[in-house]
Amino acid sequence: MTRKFLVAATLLTIVTALMAQPEKSTAQALATSDVRAITKESVIYGFPLVDNYRVLYSYFVDAKNNEFKAPWNTLYNVARVFTPDDKAIQTPNSDTPYSFLGADLRAEPLVLSVPDVTKDRYYSLQFIDLYTYNFAYVGSRATGNAAGNFLLAGPGWKGEKPDGIKEIIRSETDFAFVLYRTQLKGPDDVENVKKIQAEYRVQPLSKFLAAPAPAAAPRVDFFKPVTAEEERKSLHFFDELNFILQFAPPHPSEVELRERLATIGIVPGKPFDAGQKSAEFRQAVSEGMADAWKALADFKAQEIDTGKRTSADGFGNREFLNGDYLGRMAAAAFGIYGNSKEEAIYPAYFVDSEGRPLDGAKHRYTLRFGPGELPPVKAFWSLTMYELPASLLVANPLKRYLINSAMLPGLKRDADGGITLYLQHDSPDKDAQSNWLPAPAGPFWATMRLYWPQPAALDGKWKAPPLERAAQN
Repeated sequence: MTRKFLVAATLLTIVTALMAQPEKSTAQALATSDVRAITKESVIYGFPLVDNYRVLYSYFVDAKNNEFKAPWNTLYNVARVFTPDDKAIQTPNSDTPYSFLGADLRAEPLVLSVPDVTKDRYYSLQFIDLYTYNFAYVGSRATGNAAGNFLLAGPGWKGEKPDGIKEIIRSETDFAFVLYRTQLKGPDDVENVKKIQAEYRVQPLSKFLAAPAPAAAPRVDFFKPVTAEEERKSLHFFDELNFILQFAPPHPSEVELRERLATIGIVPGKPFDAGQKSAEFRQAVSEGMADAWKALADFKAQEIDTGKRTSADGFGNREFLNGDYLGRMAAAAFGIYGNSKEEAIYPAYFVDSEGRPLDGAKHRYTLRFGPGELPPVKAFWSLTMYELPASLLVANPLKRYLINSAMLPGLKRDADGGITLYLQHDSPDKDAQSNWLPAPAGPFWATMRLYWPQPAALDGKWKAPPLERAAQN
C-alpha cells in the first residue's frame, strides 16, 4: 500500500507541475517555417480586405478625412468635370461622375431606387463586398435603363422579396460599397448628370415598407486602419484583418483556409497582439509578409507585365476569381474597384508600338482606327491622357483631357473613313485639331475605357490599335 501510495503521489506531483506551466498557444507551438508560410497566405488572402477597409474608413467613418463622403447608408453624389487642378486622386475618370454609398447591412436591408435613364446614356451601380468581389451590378448592361427598386441584403437577412422590389441582391459581408457611375457626354452635360443623380434614392427596407424599424445594430468601434505604406510591413495589419473578418462570415469554400489562418492568430474579432508573441514568431511573420509581396512582384513581372494577364482577369465575383487570391491581391494593389470585364475593360498605352516609353517633349504619336475598327462597345469608349509620374490630367489650351465616342461627329475622318487621333504636345495642323489629344511636354501614358464591351473586345477578336511614333519633320 505504501509503494502504491508513493507512486500515486509522484504521478500527482508531476501532473500538478505540468498543469502549473503556462500553456503554449497553437501559434507559439508552430514551427517558424509554418508560421512564415501561413503568414504569406494570410497576406495574399487578406490584403484586399485591409486596403478596401482603409478606403471605406476614409469615405464613410472618418469625418475629418479629406476623402470623407457621407455616413453609412447615405448616398453622396459628385457631378463635375475633372481638370488638371484635381490632384487628390490618380487617373481621374472624366467619363462617368461618381456617386458613393457605404452600406451597413447588419440591422436590415437597404432599398436602392434608380430612375428611368434615357437609352442613349450609360449608367451602372457596382456592388463590392469586403473581399473586393464585384458581387452584383445594376444599370444599363445588367438590368436596363428602366426605373426600379433593388433590395441589398446582408448575410444575416432571411426575408422574402417584398412587393415593389425588382430584385434581391445579397452581400456575403455585413458592410458593402456601392459605386455609381453616370455617363457624362461633355462639359455641357453636367446639369443632366446632376438631375439623374438627384433621382437616385437609398432607404432602409422598413422605411420603404412604411413598417416599424428593427432594433439598431450594435455600435461599432471602428479600427483605425494602418496606412497604405504600413500595410506592407506593420504587424498591426493582422489586428486590422481580424477586425474586418468579424463582418465577413466564412464562405463554405474557405472554412479550411480560415482554420489554417487561425493557427497563427488570424481570428475574427480578436486582437492579433503581436507584442505577446515570441521574437522568433514575430520574425517569421515579418518574413511571411515580405514573401507575400515578393510573390506579388513576381506575379506582376511574369503575368501582368508580359500581357498574359490583364485587368479583365482580376476583377469579378467570387465564382469568376475561383480562389485566385494572388490575382485578387494584384487587382486590389494595382487598381482597386476595377469593373468586371463584362462592364468595362481598360486597354492602356505605356509604350509605343516598338516598346519605347512615351514622351511628349520628344515625339508625336498617332492612334489610327481603320474603317470599322472603332472600339466595339454597347455603351461608349474613351481615350484619356495622363502625365507621368503623377498620372493626372494634362493642362492644355483646348481644355481637352480625353476623346470619346460622343465626340465622333466632330472628328475628322481619313480618306478611307477611318479616324486618326494625334497625341502630341504641340498643336497639329489646323485641319487636324479636332482629333488632337494634347500631351504634356514630358512622359505620359494614355488609357482607353470601353464601357459595356461587345464580345469582340472580350474574346480578343478586336485588339486596341498600336500607338505609332510619328516621323519627325
